[in-house]
Amino acid sequence: MLTLERLRADHADAVLAFERENREYFARTVPDRGDEYFTLAGFVARHAALLAEQDAGVCHFHLVRDEEERLVGRINLLDVEDGSAELGYRIGERAAGKGVATAAVAQMCRMAAATYGLTSLVAVTTLDNLASRTVLERNAFVAVGETTIGDQAGVRYRRAHHP
Repeated sequence: MLTLERLRADHADAVLAFERENREYFARTVPDRGDEYFTLAGFVARHAALLAEQDAGVCHFHLVRDEEERLVGRINLLDVEDGSAELGYRIGERAAGKGVATAAVAQMCRMAAATYGLTSLVAVTTLDNLASRTVLERNAFVAVGETTIGDQAGVRYRRAHHP
């Protein structure tokens, strides 16, 4: 059973450790966050900025915890506006390939509608990220167009909430 926990100030140490542990793994499929992000000062500033965005209602950030309450991923709703938001997620290497992303996205889709009142979600991933594409498609996201992520070809997805 996974738990999605809303990001708080006291999560900073655990999130930084998770990001450092998975930096190389994440960099294989998404653009790296840059060296400054992984320094204590850089991370603390970024964490504070995320909390400010969350307090303003622009974004909703969550930790993904496993049944032993270990931090195994992050899942977020970004750029909330007019009943829609962009879904973003990352699951750590130790939990990859175990259905964690699919379950976390399913839970976030329910939460997006029930807790945050959203009626649609969008998501993007690179064309060659088959795992991420599969997670989205298993959660009723439909490919709606092409995009570019960094310098890579990508796919844009949309999911409408059906009450």
